[in-house]
Amino acid sequence: MEKETLQIKNTFTDEIIVEMEGENLKDVVEENKANLQEADLWEADLRGANLSVANLREANLRGADLRGANLQGANLLAADLSGANLQGTNLRGADLWEAKIKNTQKEELLKDLGIIIEE
Repeated sequence: MEKETLQIKNTFTDEIIVEMEGENLKDVVEENKANLQEADLWEADLRGANLSVANLREANLRGADLRGANLQGANLLAADLSGANLQGTNLRGADLWEAKIKNTQKEELLKDLGIIIEE
């Protein structure tokens, strides 16, 4: 696969956070996972990405495909995960405080994390 110059911009200011050559966005995200606060990753294909302990605080991950991704210990504080596919995603130890998650996913997500809410 041919490498191309890829950019990740700030979701609020549109400033470039990361610009580098890579085969795909997933590789660029993995390489820069410590530096993705406020990143605009809307609808990004991040299937199977290793994002353990990534800094995705306030990142826009709306509609992102995170199936099978490793987000263990990641900072997802106030991240927007609305409509993201979280099937099989490892979120153990991730900071999800104030993260936006589609209501239909919350119960399943909490169950995967071992949290059961009884009514």
